[in-house]
Amino acid sequence: MITAERPTESELSHRAYRARQLVVDMAAGPRGCHLGGSLSVLDILIAALDRAARGDGTEVVLSKGHAAAGLYAALHVSGVLPENPAPLYGQAGQPYTGHPGPKVPGVRFPTGSLGHGVPYAAGWAMARKLAGRGGLGIAVAGDGELQEGLVWETCQVAAARQLGNFVLVVDRNGGQNDGMVADISPMPRLAERFESFGFDVVETDGHDVAGLAALFAADRTGSPQPLAVIADTVKGKGLPPVEGRANSHYVTIDATRAAKWKRMIR
Repeated sequence: MITAERPTESELSHRAYRARQLVVDMAAGPRGCHLGGSLSVLDILIAALDRAARGDGTEVVLSKGHAAAGLYAALHVSGVLPENPAPLYGQAGQPYTGHPGPKVPGVRFPTGSLGHGVPYAAGWAMARKLAGRGGLGIAVAGDGELQEGLVWETCQVAAARQLGNFVLVVDRNGGQNDGMVADISPMPRLAERFESFGFDVVETDGHDVAGLAALFAADRTGSPQPLAVIADTVKGKGLPPVEGRANSHYVTIDATRAAKWKRMIR
């Protein structure tokens, strides 16, 4: 959906609230969903989709594809996906599967194997640059996903090709499938790592949806350096029973609990 006027801060916040309700509904579906990471990444996705809505060729790629429930919810509240995906999530014959694919409006690249969405977005940015066209390639990755070597190979290429229109956003919620990132493969001085690869780096609040939208809206025309946005987030954000808990990674709940949790969303 392309709109002439940018949404207000209040409108963006309301989108995030509605999207969190939808993710809880998907957790109450037949197969549950990756709840914690979907809730942590929602504000980032809504802000990035706001940039894409200007119609300048910006493409948003959810590299941490297991957070598909969050992507579907963000696409719906942003007006890209007309139908409500929550009742259809995980249902046979529906495109709303546990990892996103191009049968879903607003999804150009399938993602699931971690690390692969980052080069998709970088390739998109390179194609736009070679064609002399505008728009960004925005990849949204998890901090656990940075353990994939393909991410860093892509960073090296993006810097070498001076892809100033490539943006890598790290949803730094501190958790991954098997526990906490700090206990499995710590990544100290992450900003310095990206800087050493030749990136501009911004560290920010990953739940400040208006601030993120302003960051993504900034003109990067002529910038020779790709941008890494390290967004500090909380796994399960907005839902007190699961906030910050590693065991919120994948959750299946019943309709009664879903109704109770939706009343708690903040």
